[in-house]
Order: sequence, then structure tokens, then C-alpha cells
Amino acid sequence: MTKGRNRDRFIPALRFDRLTPLYDSLLRWTLREATFKRKLVEQAHIEKCCRVLDLGCGTATLTILIKRSHPDAEVVGLDGDAEALEIAKVKTVRAGVQVGLDHGMCFDLPYPDDSFDRVLSSLLFHHLSRENKLRTLREVFRVLRPGGELHIADWGTPGNAFLRGAFLLVQLLDGFETTADNVDGVLPGLCTAAGFEEVQELGHHHTGFGTIRFIDARKPMPKNE
Repeated sequence: MTKGRNRDRFIPALRFDRLTPLYDSLLRWTLREATFKRKLVEQAHIEKCCRVLDLGCGTATLTILIKRSHPDAEVVGLDGDAEALEIAKVKTVRAGVQVGLDHGMCFDLPYPDDSFDRVLSSLLFHHLSRENKLRTLREVFRVLRPGGELHIADWGTPGNAFLRGAFLLVQLLDGFETTADNVDGVLPGLCTAAGFEEVQELGHHHTGFGTIRFIDARKPMPKNE
């Protein structure tokens, strides 16, 4: 579907709406989802009473994990896919967790400045054009409090030639235009361009379809005048 101009084109998980109900099963069995999402949560070092945004929360697997791991944190998930959010609502009720679930676009966040201490994102950025990757990062920068942190797990430069070939399957499904930046490893540079500091890659997670890389970045504290 589209929202406004083509630059705001929305690509659902697995590219086609009819595949959304298969999303959880696919990630669970093909990507060892629990492993890499636990690592992402551990990487974020979420403190007591932090306010956390799961950006591109999809069906809320990561949202639920964050809340269960840090019950004292306020956790909000946001996604542009209304169908995925309906699944997310059912999952959160079954999990017995209290989280917020908002419908909105990642490059036009419906939150005021300095709203969150942490923003986590799993497998979102490879769905975005270069322009919308940067727009999203600038929005994340805006809604993070000074000293707040962004933590990303997404497809990155494949670890070897075999994984590069395997990633072609992801590109065929999700599109070559949006995934090319991930293959080329440009996401850390885009974080820096959006204003973040201390941008670094903290590790990787090999899957049968390519390599997921972990990135963290920090919004600077105000400089003393």
C-alpha cells in the first residue's frame, strides 16, 4: 500500500499482506529469532523505569520480550502495519503484559521530543529506502532524550560468499532497492549523519538467509555553554 507520495511507500513484513500471519513462524524457525532478539535486549542495558520504544514492532515479539525482561520499564511498540498490530494485541494479552501499541510510520513518529530513553529496532530498516532510513533515524534522534540510545538488529554485510548468495532470497522478497544499503553496510554511517555519536557495531548473528548485525548509537548530551 502507499501513504501519500511514493517516498512514503509502506512495505509490510514479508512484502505481501497475505503473508503477515506466517511472519512469526518464519522468523522463529529460520532466523533463531529468540536468540538474536535476546541479544538485542541485553545490548540495550535497559534500566529501571526507562521508557522504551520498539520501533517497527510488527507482531510485538520483541515488545513482549522487553517488557518481560524489564517489567519496571514502560514499553511502547509502534508499527505502520495495522494487520500486524492486531496480531500484536492478541499476543500481548496472552502474554499478560501491559504495553502500548501505536499505529504510525517510523519516519513520522507521533511522539514529542525527548520522549524515550531507549529505542530498539529489529528487522525494520531493510524495508526502508535510503531517504526513509535517514528520515527515520532523524525522528529517532528527536524522540530520544539526551544520552538516550538506539539499538538496531538488522540485515548487514553478509559474513561470507555463501551468506551473500543466501541473502538474495531476502532481497527477492523485500526488494533490492531497500536492502542494498544493508548489504553495503551503510547503516552506521547514516546514524552518524542523523546526529548520533558513539556509533558502533557490537556483533553479528548468522542465519540461513544472511547476517544480522547489531548496531548501537547514542544521542549526545547537551554541550555546556
